[in-house]
Amino acid sequence: MSGVSFMERLLDGVEVAWKQLDDVGEFLRGKRFVKADMMPEGIPCIHYGEMYTHFGVWADQAKSFLDTAVASKLRFANPGDVIIVAAGETIEDIGNGTAWLGASDVVFHDACFSFKSELDPKYVAYYLRTNLFKEQIKSSVSSGKISSINAKGLGKAEIPVPCPENPKKSLEIQAEIVRILDAFTAFTAELTAELTAELTARKKQYQYYRDKLLSFKKGDVEWKTLGDISEINTGQKPTEILSDETAFDYINAGTTRSGYAIGSNCEGDTVTTPSRGQGGIGFVGYQKEPFWLGPLCYKIRSADETVLINKYLFYFLQSNNELILGLKKEGGVPAVNKSDLAKLKIPVPSFDNQIHIVTILDKFDALTNSISEGLPREIELRQKQYEYYRDLLLSFLKPDAEVAA
Repeated sequence: MSGVSFMERLLDGVEVAWKQLDDVGEFLRGKRFVKADMMPEGIPCIHYGEMYTHFGVWADQAKSFLDTAVASKLRFANPGDVIIVAAGETIEDIGNGTAWLGASDVVFHDACFSFKSELDPKYVAYYLRTNLFKEQIKSSVSSGKISSINAKGLGKAEIPVPCPENPKKSLEIQAEIVRILDAFTAFTAELTAELTAELTARKKQYQYYRDKLLSFKKGDVEWKTLGDISEINTGQKPTEILSDETAFDYINAGTTRSGYAIGSNCEGDTVTTPSRGQGGIGFVGYQKEPFWLGPLCYKIRSADETVLINKYLFYFLQSNNELILGLKKEGGVPAVNKSDLAKLKIPVPSFDNQIHIVTILDKFDALTNSISEGLPREIELRQKQYEYYRDLLLSFLKPDAEVAA
């Protein structure tokens, strides 16, 4: 899709006016209902949470329904309206729209607005997902545990209206843009589905070879206790836990980083596993770079890397995390005692065999999990490509519009 030449052909010299949303349409806020009100059949409704998990640019079928008596006290959007989500856990969640193209009216939640206009509803919904629109409303979003925006904040944002003096011609141009974006959306979805299916197959293949490589028959290798061949310790809480990214991850209880630290207390090439806490016991991590080790996490490092390679230890424990789960002490906060962890028996093949295992599994890991290479990266690039051309098409080459490549 070429930039200027394509837009020039599409517009054919007509004017594009940037108008505030509240100048071209009307907002109506929904009324509150709760998930307990929702049922498998009845009057169609849209809960704001479904805007994130279920609905895309357009919909003609509801996922949930309400009893007639409950629905009669609420507000409805009409076919051709756009439902706009106005609350979410992050600022990025706010403002997405879904064009309602169902055959009947639909109830909508009080964390949403309906937007009624003479514009093509899918054209509006596509535009509401652009970075250009999100940048316009960012300053109007109130942040907190739940971020939100009101109708005034939404209404101040501008939308490009081609050929505003000729509504029929304007709708034709909008419809052509929608047609192009529909086709591009379908193509991207198909490609992403194929890549995702490939990724799923590769992950199964990876798990098969990982388990095969890390399965040893009795007598094939020597088994040693973890405490005899590694150092096991917990860390301490940093003086300050940062939310902004720094050079050092803060690794504590849980399955993800617990924040960032200004320094490190542990070198890289280290295996980690939570010592206590809800939900993290049994998770095995590998820290490639220096990091800050917290008080609720064990670091496990080889005492002699000519005997045990840390990355091999990571792959073995990750593949056999039920060994760690079996050590969990219940009652109060789940925990794993260091003395019990040290007694785990670990197969220790030859150094060369460990290198061989790590080399193979590293390649599979990069293909299936890496965000900088492999299939996850390819999926991410296809989505970014789609967003780039969508935003370019809907910017109408506005002089001050920034379309991120």
